[in-house]
Amino acid sequence: MTKTFFITGASSGLGRAFAQRALDDGHTVVGTVRKAADAEAFAALSPGRSFAEVLDVTDDDAVFAAVDRTERDIAPIDVAIANAGYGHEGVFEESSMAEVRAQFDANVFGAVATVKAVLPGMRRRRSGHIFGVTSMAGLMTVPGLSFYHGSKYALEGILETVGKEVAQFGVHVTAVAPGSFRTNWAGGAMARSDRSISDYDGLFAPIRAARQEADGQQLGNPEMAAAAVMKVLETPDPPAHLVLGSDALRLVTTGRAAVDQEIAAWADLTRTTDFPDGHQLS
Repeated sequence: MTKTFFITGASSGLGRAFAQRALDDGHTVVGTVRKAADAEAFAALSPGRSFAEVLDVTDDDAVFAAVDRTERDIAPIDVAIANAGYGHEGVFEESSMAEVRAQFDANVFGAVATVKAVLPGMRRRRSGHIFGVTSMAGLMTVPGLSFYHGSKYALEGILETVGKEVAQFGVHVTAVAPGSFRTNWAGGAMARSDRSISDYDGLFAPIRAARQEADGQQLGNPEMAAAAVMKVLETPDPPAHLVLGSDALRLVTTGRAAVDQEIAAWADLTRTTDFPDGHQLS
């Protein structure tokens, strides 16, 4: 059965790969882009089934209006993919408050607005699937991406919670956590804070250089990521969290194991903070 997709950030990268795969499979796709030229190119992908909305996802009202137009003029949205966002690289102490606010505006609040806009219709129809593109960076950390990690950890938590709230209505929510994919994420699309504190040179300079050198040679194939998302869409019991890429699997597994080990190591101290007659949460 054909479906109607609403995909943010569809002009390039993973968003374009998701859109192209959905179109290839015969679905209708409304993709949001930032520029009029990109809108024309997107609409030309499959005339009559590919529709473009010029949209800045940090404009809440514009997000809701784009979803309303889609459901009024094209069709009810069956699948939403909140993909728009960008990476910020910089040592925490060197990065500005303006940069962290901008990072959360795009990566968290833009995704939240998208989910909030599509959810009422899905709830009323008792069907639908929401995908939020987070990152392996929402499940593990490395130095130099603190703002990005923070935004993706926040989105992971929001999506997992929403999924538990709306499962009763037949609506699925999946947080998609890609590893390093061959997109422009680490290239021109990444915001980078200027270096200013030499104390961090030994730690961070090699990390920044390695990321720039690897750009364009990443392990992940966007087309295969799109195929994986379509496979999940066809699954009657889809996951709340979908990690994509063997690098993500390795790094997320290692990072979460370290957290589990540390929690276990301090468990005795953890238990000392309870009231003896306190209520135990289920």
